[in-house]
Amino acid sequence: MSSPKNISSLIGEIYDAILDRAQWIEALDKAAQFVGAQAGALIWRNPVCRAVNVIHAFGIEPGYVELYRKHYAKLDPTTGPMLLRDVGDVASTTDLLSQGELVKTCFYREWLQPQGFVDMLQAGLDKSPTDVVHLCFMRSGESGMIDNATRDRLRLIIPHMRRAVLVGQLVDRTTAQAATFGDALDGICAGLFLVDAGGQIVHANASGQAMLAQGVLLRGHGDKLMSHDANTAQGLHEIFSSTARDRGDVGQRGGALPLTGRDGEHYVAHVLSLTAGARRPVGADDRAVAAVFVQKASLDLPSPQQAIAKLYKLTPTELRVLSGIVHVGGVPEVAEVMGISVSTVKTHLRRLFAKTGTDRQADLVKLVAGYANPLVA
Repeated sequence: MSSPKNISSLIGEIYDAILDRAQWIEALDKAAQFVGAQAGALIWRNPVCRAVNVIHAFGIEPGYVELYRKHYAKLDPTTGPMLLRDVGDVASTTDLLSQGELVKTCFYREWLQPQGFVDMLQAGLDKSPTDVVHLCFMRSGESGMIDNATRDRLRLIIPHMRRAVLVGQLVDRTTAQAATFGDALDGICAGLFLVDAGGQIVHANASGQAMLAQGVLLRGHGDKLMSHDANTAQGLHEIFSSTARDRGDVGQRGGALPLTGRDGEHYVAHVLSLTAGARRPVGADDRAVAAVFVQKASLDLPSPQQAIAKLYKLTPTELRVLSGIVHVGGVPEVAEVMGISVSTVKTHLRRLFAKTGTDRQADLVKLVAGYANPLVA
């Protein structure tokens, strides 16, 4: 194991364990050979109660690994002294307590000795108030006690072991955060699409995937988020481009677009910039410049419309006409849904324009979409 080729292979095994923890067993095998030991273990433990959280082991029978985890980890007389040492320090059992003290312990008599081990060599790889990581190698009676050559060999690989452990923990945390982020997005009832500047879908939550399957929105060429309606598709493209170009300046309330699914159902899409200010570090893919929230339109009036009614002093009928214009479409369609004449709808529409300071149906849609946007405080 002392040849450059073997050492390079060992270091490669160590770094392979960053993304695949199962590789730690192979890495410990080669590391044990390198330092001149017969077994090795990588142990994550709680420094307060000494309970073992994770253990990877080579050369130790599975039954003894489980015994150590459940019982002997708390009885290991070397743990306390090792916790007092600096990260990276190398220490044999006799560096931590005398051989006479060791052989009297039940840890030695019931765990080390039955396996044929006579000495251990350890090093701390990481230490925090809630977690410590120890690297440990065991030698059998045939190999004898730990010597300086064994210590020196372990010191050569400790920097690589430490980097692999620290980077692996960072990867685990990042993976957990990503999973939590994904779970949180899947918990949103609205369809959610994270898109890049070209409208390419970076991520879609569960509701968004369902909408794609139902044909509410389309997954176009190059995985782009598309709409059946050409005007809506163009509007989405302009918002995405503006978000990337102007660093999220799509208006104080964000962009909002009405759209119609393949089945004729009406939806409203709200676009939130992910490139502005504190929204940048939300945990989304770096390519994502905008989040598109898509909700099905309904004539059931939620509280934002009630706020609009109060602000603009709308009558109940005017409010229903407003909701109809937003969620149903043009004047004839609203008249049919509400069961009133086209002229009556037009009369209420003129009053709506006057009260809200608008002069087009599209402006009314934008007004309601802005107030209904759940992303705006």
